[in-house]
Amino acid sequence: MQKSIEALKDELRRLRTGRAHTSLLDHVTVEYYGSQVPISQTATVNVEDARTLVVQPWEKSMVTAIEKAILNSDLGLTPVTAGSVIRVPLPPMTEERRKELVRVVRHEGENARVAIRNVRRDALSHLKDLLKQKLVSEDDERRAQDEIQKLTDRYVAQVDALLKEKEAEIMEF
Repeated sequence: MQKSIEALKDELRRLRTGRAHTSLLDHVTVEYYGSQVPISQTATVNVEDARTLVVQPWEKSMVTAIEKAILNSDLGLTPVTAGSVIRVPLPPMTEERRKELVRVVRHEGENARVAIRNVRRDALSHLKDLLKQKLVSEDDERRAQDEIQKLTDRYVAQVDALLKEKEAEIMEF
């Protein structure tokens, strides 16, 4: 269940909120000597101001490849190259784009809830197997079921809190 929460946090970190942050480009890959690697392994990514990222490739020959990778990514960003420095301005988000991102956030949250419920189902199934093999008593099984449900509720509440926080972050102007 904790892994589901961590996966959700990773997904939410990738979503753009209107402010520049270095993890925005984490999932963008660049062709580097014949293999696909994240931009962070070929360049330094920094935040210049609230709406601009600066990418400084370690090798001058990588400038065009990194620029092309950012352009082709699903982020909808247009990099601007000035010598060996690539600036990535983040356009202001429209109300429509914000609402679309909120829908994406809710979808990711539902995926996390489903993953947590799957863990609960597996745990309950394992518990029933133990009961059939007479390795636990019915009372112990009942207590364990209650404990599993409490854990599930706690993790689902964490998912809800993360979603509420991210939605507020997206909708602020």
